[in-house]
Amino acid sequence: MTQALQGQLSLQHLGVIRAEGEDAANFLQGQLSHDVLLLPAGQARLAAFLSAKGRMQASFIVVKRSAAEFWLITSRDVLPSTLKRLSMFVLRAKCKLSDATEAVQLLGLAGDAVPAEARALAPWQVLAVDDASIVRLYAAEGESRALLAAPAASALPAQISASPAITPEAWQLSMVRAGVALITTPVVDAFVPQMLNFESVDGVSFKKGCYPGQEVVARSQFRGTLKRRMYRLASAAQPQPGQEVFAQSDASQPVGTVVQAAAAASGFEALVSMQISAAGEPLHLGSSTGAALQVLSLPYVLKEDI
Repeated sequence: MTQALQGQLSLQHLGVIRAEGEDAANFLQGQLSHDVLLLPAGQARLAAFLSAKGRMQASFIVVKRSAAEFWLITSRDVLPSTLKRLSMFVLRAKCKLSDATEAVQLLGLAGDAVPAEARALAPWQVLAVDDASIVRLYAAEGESRALLAAPAASALPAQISASPAITPEAWQLSMVRAGVALITTPVVDAFVPQMLNFESVDGVSFKKGCYPGQEVVARSQFRGTLKRRMYRLASAAQPQPGQEVFAQSDASQPVGTVVQAAAAASGFEALVSMQISAAGEPLHLGSSTGAALQVLSLPYVLKEDI
């Protein structure tokens, strides 16, 4: 039986891009895959930043702190290049982008460390506690999870500060089991959002205006051209982000790519973006004769139609 995930952890692998100014919402609306203009103050959404070809350069949990301030929480390793690229498009907009990683504390919360009011929320909804925004995340193996974002100098709510610490490895495993991947350096420019199930975890709006890569995303969704989805797999060998996955029947062409992975009680688990047609075949890590992979369940249903 899986040990319950209970406690809190400082999320050192994440960073924050701050977007502020009277044009911040309009600027982000034109750059990200989700509808920022319809986001209420104090709420959050999952979103992707894409190339013109629809490939994911970064992914964010976007927290709207006020009408003129947004925090874009992303993997720290892609933050510098993402900030540089986003800044190229600001032009005359009244929007300032900056690296606010040191100014914001980010905590992962699990189990009883998640306030009861936050546990009742849907994923990406936010509970405001003093200066903190507590974003409800997808559960992992039925265990509640949330992300707390607050100014670095803010005192933590007593319930959270008194919670036991959990390990980075345990949190990483919970991320895999929740089935929501953040883009890291090894997989930059590798996927359109649907290849990571972003349309199924509310990371894409199909009703908003233009943004880079929108045509590719819409075509993949509505013309039936999508051939890859993200799956959760188990392995006795350690997968690495960017590593290829093969079907036993074909040694020449990989059928998938590891997005992220974590150690589990017996072996490893990984999120893998792969060909839908290969999901029922014997799968192997690294080559057609590599370590066997077993498809596991995800905590949400894939949306076939929007």
